[in-house]
Parts: sequence; structure tokens; C-alpha cells
Amino acid sequence: MTRRAKAKNTETRPDPATEAYLRGLEMVRRNPALDSLDATFCRTACTSTPPHGYAMVDSDGCVHAHPTRHAEPAEWAWALAHCLLHLGFGHVPAASGKRTQPDRYDLAARCVVVNRFQQTFPVGHPPDTIPAVFPGGDEEQLAARWRRDGIPAGYEHCGAGGTAPDQQLVPWSSWYGPVKDWQTDFARALTRTVSAAMDVAGGRREELKGERVPTRPWERALSWFVSSYPLLGGIAAGMTIVADAELARAHQISVAAVHAEAGEIYINPLKRYEDEEWRFILAHEMLHAALRHGDRRGARDPYLFNVAADYVINGWLREMGVGEMPEGLLYDPELAGLSAEEVYDRIVTDQRRMRRLATTLRGKGRGDILGEPLGAPVGDYVDLDEFYRRGLGQGFDLHRQQNRGLLPGGLVEEIRALAHPPVPWDARLARWFDEFVPRPEPLRSYARPSRRQASTPGIPRAGRYHPPEEIARCTFGVVLDTSGSMDRRLLGKALGAIASYATARDVPAARVVFCDAAPHDAGYLPVTEIAGRVRVRGRGGTVLQPGIDLLQRADDFPAAAPVLVITDGECDVLRVRREHAYLLPSGGRLPFTARGPVFRVR
Repeated sequence: MTRRAKAKNTETRPDPATEAYLRGLEMVRRNPALDSLDATFCRTACTSTPPHGYAMVDSDGCVHAHPTRHAEPAEWAWALAHCLLHLGFGHVPAASGKRTQPDRYDLAARCVVVNRFQQTFPVGHPPDTIPAVFPGGDEEQLAARWRRDGIPAGYEHCGAGGTAPDQQLVPWSSWYGPVKDWQTDFARALTRTVSAAMDVAGGRREELKGERVPTRPWERALSWFVSSYPLLGGIAAGMTIVADAELARAHQISVAAVHAEAGEIYINPLKRYEDEEWRFILAHEMLHAALRHGDRRGARDPYLFNVAADYVINGWLREMGVGEMPEGLLYDPELAGLSAEEVYDRIVTDQRRMRRLATTLRGKGRGDILGEPLGAPVGDYVDLDEFYRRGLGQGFDLHRQQNRGLLPGGLVEEIRALAHPPVPWDARLARWFDEFVPRPEPLRSYARPSRRQASTPGIPRAGRYHPPEEIARCTFGVVLDTSGSMDRRLLGKALGAIASYATARDVPAARVVFCDAAPHDAGYLPVTEIAGRVRVRGRGGTVLQPGIDLLQRADDFPAAAPVLVITDGECDVLRVRREHAYLLPSGGRLPFTARGPVFRVR
């Protein structure tokens, strides 16, 4: 064999120590509770690595493993789990600033407590040097006893670090983000793991995380949409299913609920349904999100609009034959062909009866369209409108190209409506200005010679001018919410748009009233100076009605001039007896039914 061949064989020969370590790490990762800790593993020679032990963990959540130690995979699994349990038990809490290291009594007591727990929570097996029996008591009791009487032989070095400490406190770096709460994270994960194990034992659940068993029925249903149902395949690919019995119980979710902005469908894994029924349930929630029912309800009653949307969606899904509708859901064939808004107008006449009888997938009296996510959001970098619009549009095109069957006419209309993006708020505001704020029309008069008269003195020319009464009627009022709850970005965008459109229409000034706890009349201001006069006062609640009354009673404010109300929605009920409109942030809602147009600043 040549020297080059020998070198090649040497390079490709596996390292037994590394293989054993990786297999032990894989055993740890298969444990759902331990894997939930967002810890990192380092296997390089550094000052934190114990020279004669297996591993050491620091309060930043990094487990430093010995880079060359030879051990069985089960021993590595025990040592790595031992370090992670120090994190989970709060022995090495993360914190900023200078840290004081635990003394040898605290180190020994904490290792005894962890070893005692590992005997009932086995991951791997300990080395022969670790005792088989451990004294009772918690960390503080053991440490206090051993400070008085001394540490018994065999317990001083019973951790993963050998003769060196296996716990180290280090200052938390702000570069890592918010300080981690390792103990709370582990407690929650342990609770979920034990609950899931009880569910598996009771036959209410098919698997635990990490086991190589068939997928759960809701996962099979979601995969079916991605692979076999193009209309909702794009939406299904971007949704996340959160199947957590503890979370469902805490938020009173009987079967399922959806949050469009988080891109999550929350389900109760304790509910037993067939695959066809899970397809119906997931399709129901995906259509709620894709058709943006949470945003479309406007000032309507949230629960009754949710009920109306359920009637429409369930009718569509039955007509399309998507899965099988579980018993007890809302369905009425007499409402076929109606939109959610039309169904709402019908059922709102008997609210007491509908609230008593109607049951959504979340349960009786609770809507399955959530207003707030129950977990971490997908991220504010996601264009949700574009995602849902593109997902439904492309799915609809594929559905037609593949001749997958007829779709309900109402659903087709809504998909086509979503395919055309809504007119931006500033463009609709410009239309409102065009309709209700007149442009001053100049008059011609020979009493005022034209400025071009001097160039042709022999030809009389009429001059153009704006009569004072014409200028006076070309104005509008602004009632501006300047309370502490107002978003300065909203004010900037809104006032910038108002100044642009008013200047384009030759509006010389606008009548401005600032409102927080009381109205403040600023009089007529040039539209370009309104933004410079705004001061967010933050003096408590917002009372806008006195400001509107001030404008309506003002003698110098034209009777036909419209009023624009800029607020975040946290205001009193308003009564405006002239043309008016509202400017709100994208998520703001008025506490009453608006009679004028509502523009939402994005």
C-alpha cells in the first residue's frame, strides 16, 4: 500500500470518541423535555472544559464537553443530561453583571439532587464512579448540613465534571438577547412531556416527540392539503399546527382556533376525530385566515360575525366535499349563496338566541378567530395580505387547470376579489378630498387687469382672482387626538398625506382642534404647519366630542365643510352631524359604528 493510500485511509477512519459522543448527544435530543432547552454544545479544548471529567455547563446555556475523552454513548448521554438538568433546576441561572461562583458544598448538593432525579428520569446510565444511593433533602438542606459536618466520601465529586466543578456562572451578554429563564422553560416542557405521556398511556394520543411512529391525524390532514388539494395547498404549506393540550385548556379551545397574523392553527390533541374530519376542521380554519374574516368584521359583534362566517365556510366545504363535517358545527342550507356579511345581517336580529345556540370549533360562546396569537408570531417581516392572497389565487388557478371540480360561486367571488389588492388608504383619502373639499375656482374680471396686459397694451385682458368668500368655503376641519396613546408614526403619515392633498387642491388653511382630556382650538392653520403644531400631551383619556361640537358651533367654520377625525380608536362615542371621515392605525377599531368612511393608515 502506498503512502498516499495510507494517508487517505487514516483521514477517512472514524473517530470512536467522536462517534460515541454524537450518539450520546442524539439520545439526549430524543428526550422532549431536555431538547426543549435552548442550550448549545461545545466540544473544543477551552478553559471551561473539565480536564478529567465529561462536561460542564455555564449559565449562558453552553455545555462544554471534553474533546478527547473516550466513553460509552450511554455515559455521554447521562453526563450531557446531567448538565442540562442543572440548567433546568435553576442551579446556574442566567443573569447580567458580576457573578459569584458556588462553593464546593453547593456544587456537591446540587449534583446529588440532579443524580437523584436522573434515577427516575433515565437518559443513558452513569459511570461506575457515581454512587447508587443518595441522601434526601433539597440543595439548601444538604449544603447546610455538609458545611456543618463535612461532605461524605463519594458525594463531593459525583457530577459530570469529575474532580472539577460541572457548573459555572458567567455574565449574560446583551448580544444574546433577553436573559433566559432556564428553570421556567424546563418546567413547562416537563409538564407537556408528562401530560403527553399520560395521553399516550390513556390512548388519547398516538406518539411522543422523537418517536419513529406514524404521524398524528391532523398532521396527515395538513400533508394531504399540501400534496393533494391545490386550492388550499399553498395556505397549508405556510400554516403551523400547535397541538398542545395544556395550551388548549388554558385558552378554552374545545377543538380548534386560528390566528391569521401568527400563521398558527391551535388544536386540542385530546379530541378524537377521523382523518376526514380533521381535513374539514383544518380547511375551516385555513379559510377563516385566508379570507381575513378577523379584519373584515369591522365594527360588527366579533362572535356573531364569527358565527356568520362559520355558516358560510361550512356550507362551502360540504358543497366541495372536503373531508367530513364533525357533528355539532353550524350549517344551514337556507343560507347557501350568502356572504358572511349578509348572514350576519340575518342573525343579528336575534342575538340572544344565536349566542345561546351557536357553537364554533372553539366552543359555545367563543369565536375560533383569535385576536391575539397564543405563541410567538411568525414575524413582522411577513406580508400577510400578500401571502394569503397569493396562496388562494395560485391554488384557485391550479384547481381549475387540473379540473378538480366545481367550486361554490360565493367562494370564487371572494377569491377573485382578494386577487385585486385593495386601494391604498392614501388614495382613498385623496378621493375623499376630491369629493368633499372643493377647489377654489378663480373668477375673471376686467376690473383687475391681467398681469400680461403690459405686453399687449392695446388689447384689454381680464385678470383672474379668488374672491374671499370662495377661499373661505374651501376648507375642512381636523379633530386630532393628541392623547398619550396616539402613535407618533400614525400622526406623521396622516398629517403628511393631509398636507399633500390639501396643497394640491389649493386649500389655504384648515381649522384644527387638538383633543386629549379637553379640546384645544388652534384656529385656522396653513396645512403645511399642522404637523409642526402637534404636541402629544398624554393627559389621560381621549374626549373628542367637545372638539367636534366646537367645530359644529363655530360661526367662522362653513356649514358644508367636512371634518376629518384622526384617532387611534380609544375614544368616546362620537356624533358628527356633517360630512366626516376617520383616520385610524391599521389595527385600530372605533367603539361605535362609523357613519363616515374609515381610512386605516398602514
